[in-house]
Amino acid sequence: MGTTAVFHAFAPAVGATVTPIHASTPVAASHCQTACKTCGLRELCLPAGLAPKEIEQLDKIVNHRRRLKRGEYLHRAGSALQALYAIRAGSLKSCILHDDGREQIAGFHMTGELLSMDAIGSGRQMSDAIALEDSEICEIPFSEFERLSRALPVLQQHFHRIMSREIARDYGVMLLLGSMRAEERLAAFLLNLSQRFAARGYSATRFNLRMTREEIGSYLGLKLETISRAFSHFQSEGLITVQNKSVEIKDLERLRGMISKCAEH
Repeated sequence: MGTTAVFHAFAPAVGATVTPIHASTPVAASHCQTACKTCGLRELCLPAGLAPKEIEQLDKIVNHRRRLKRGEYLHRAGSALQALYAIRAGSLKSCILHDDGREQIAGFHMTGELLSMDAIGSGRQMSDAIALEDSEICEIPFSEFERLSRALPVLQQHFHRIMSREIARDYGVMLLLGSMRAEERLAAFLLNLSQRFAARGYSATRFNLRMTREEIGSYLGLKLETISRAFSHFQSEGLITVQNKSVEIKDLERLRGMISKCAEH
């Protein structure tokens, strides 16, 4: 697997820099009325590439913005697909609950990303979506979105690109879990977060982890003890510093080097 595939396959390829929205800060009521055309995340989301008049048409169907408290469900597995969801502030996890009660993390989602695309085929949600922190969600009724995308080919094309990136991300995770050792998986995960934060105008080297180590382990196919040892080893080697949930990457190049070595084998 090539280095580029590891770095980018499970992160949206975004070139634009947006105005950061600090999800840890309570969202003012006036923000709930923010239109797509004035939203700082529009270059990461569905409006990307649309003309001003086309964005106004999209605005008309985004008829509801929801606030979620930490731990609150956006939707549950098996529920009917009614809307696509764009994360305006905060972050969520998607997960599947096994029959024995174990939770399998399927993905972590940040501002500007879309949820529920995997439900389009069956019309049913494939996973639970749960807020990792207080979050704000833009709800886009799917029937209205389908109608508008037929009227605006550029919107449909952009949506197809987003779906393609999601498929590539899933493929990248599959390769990641199948070919990397524990520390390489964690390095790829941290690099992925670094890129995603940077694309949103945040620091690429200093950020807060909204997910627990147990959740990271579930996503990467590793036990909690293994994840904890990998974090400790990275810190002792001077690759990162960790304080509670705050992580600072001290040596991006060495982290990238770990993935490059994996790609060579």
